[in-house]
Amino acid sequence: MGDELTDQRTARLPQFFLTPGGPCPYLPGRIERKVFARLSGGLAQPLNEALTHSGFRRSQMIAYRPACDGCSACVSVRVVVKDFQPSRGQKRILKRSGDLMRTEVPAEATREQFALLRTYLDARHSGGGMSDMGLFDYVAMVEETPVNTHIVEYRQRGDGSDQGQLMACALTDVLRDGLSMVYSFFHPGAVARSLGSYMILDHIEAARARGLPYVYLGYWIHGSEKMDYKSRYRPLEALGAGGWATLVD
Repeated sequence: MGDELTDQRTARLPQFFLTPGGPCPYLPGRIERKVFARLSGGLAQPLNEALTHSGFRRSQMIAYRPACDGCSACVSVRVVVKDFQPSRGQKRILKRSGDLMRTEVPAEATREQFALLRTYLDARHSGGGMSDMGLFDYVAMVEETPVNTHIVEYRQRGDGSDQGQLMACALTDVLRDGLSMVYSFFHPGAVARSLGSYMILDHIEAARARGLPYVYLGYWIHGSEKMDYKSRYRPLEALGAGGWATLVD
């Protein structure tokens, strides 16, 4: 009986693995490594919650976090929903896209979503790590999930004859204490709308409506232009050695 209980407890503990080193996509001259664990079975949701609170991010069936030698530049951040007040610039962003319809749909990939993703990647991330993503890769990114996930579609209001043009999408995990934005993409031609910022602002309001205290934005890196935008959503908490605390930069 004792051996059986030990086996059950061991089976519930995640196994962690370390990736080989590779070029860091954010800081030139640095080497990136990640530690990761597989999410599966009936405990995938609580495990994903616990790991997210510990600074991990989810990609399909994997939870990962940076584990780079001699570098701790990647910092997990989350917006404190109850205390967030949009700036004047952020209010303008909300107003400019007030004509968009927001719909939460199941985590099921569509060709329309993929076409928008390809337009986004070709315009904004040509040559990046996801630049060669095909349809089946996109299906896997969206549908290979063992946790509570959905897609938020943002459409420009049509004339009543159709459902409206798809302008942006956000793949989002729902946690006990917040919304975690896994991946988002948008129409690159709608520059004036600032759709990337709009989706974050919209998720903050969606979390507020659900009574959830946080929106998890992934990693912020001081000095990285690609990540600096996340510091605009204050108050922002960062995960450090002593736990989550207000970000001061």
